[in-house]
Amino acid sequence: MEAYSHLLKEIGRGSQGSTSLSFSEAETLFGAMLDGGVPDLELGAILMAFRFKGESVDEMAGFLSALSSRVNQLKWENSEVRPVILPSYNGARRQANLLPLLAMWLRNLGIPVLIHGTLGGNGRIASIYILRELGIMPCASLHETETRLARDGIAFAPISLLAPGLANLLMLRQRLGVRSSAHSLVKLVDPFACGGLRVVSVSHPAYLATMQDLLGIMGASALLLRATEGEPFANPKRRPAMTLFQNGVSQLMFEAETGAIRELPNLPQSIDAATTAEWTRKVLAHEVALPAPLANQLACCLYGAGGAVDLAQAKAIVAVETGTLLAA
Repeated sequence: MEAYSHLLKEIGRGSQGSTSLSFSEAETLFGAMLDGGVPDLELGAILMAFRFKGESVDEMAGFLSALSSRVNQLKWENSEVRPVILPSYNGARRQANLLPLLAMWLRNLGIPVLIHGTLGGNGRIASIYILRELGIMPCASLHETETRLARDGIAFAPISLLAPGLANLLMLRQRLGVRSSAHSLVKLVDPFACGGLRVVSVSHPAYLATMQDLLGIMGASALLLRATEGEPFANPKRRPAMTLFQNGVSQLMFEAETGAIRELPNLPQSIDAATTAEWTRKVLAHEVALPAPLANQLACCLYGAGGAVDLAQAKAIVAVETGTLLAA
């Protein structure tokens, strides 16, 4: 208890008065949190302290190191392409959730896709609701997840399968009323021993620099972009900037669109799961045009996952397969 009191004195003085933990301190602390070793009172205080203070890059790196050693591993045998990992934890509130569409198009382009998330939407339209409408059910075990990926090219794994300790921390949102460090870290989960391509989204612009530094330090392979209502798909109305990290080295793939929106895409008339799923089927069948920002994101993922030799080839493949004209 005394150790946690000492830590809270360091991190619990708000954004101005707090000091950051070292990498090793953060790793030890988050490991204890994941393992259920921190008493409830101290755990809640720690989560709220980081909520107010914000995490440093070293703290996030330490947290992620502790998490990575506790994530259950999945096998992927294909050495030619790496799986794309899509974390889905927010769901739709005002506009349709198009993450399942991104996942289905990636699968159709020959890129395996692992979606991980929770089974509920907390009042929002979660990706799993739409995936169920499309015939994709959540996996019940790690073995089933591996089997579905190999057989179907797409699988949804509840976070409780991949990282039970992290799932427990995420559930505390219902008691605390706010998000915590766990909600940032879950976007960085990679259960593949071979290393997947993480699609990492950021909701707040101020957090973008932290995530860029973290992905560089990690030597990660990831696609970083602004989230759409917290989900890692490109805003269909206005393309965000997209930066690809390959072994920690970053390259801007697409700049953010600015200025007035020239033309609104044809989007679902309602955000409910059934309507969104039906619209998704029409896009996959070429009956409705794929919004250009999502086509741009598809090209980034295709290239980053090893399905194309460079972005130019990836853009050409996506243009031909989806019938969408991509930005230069």
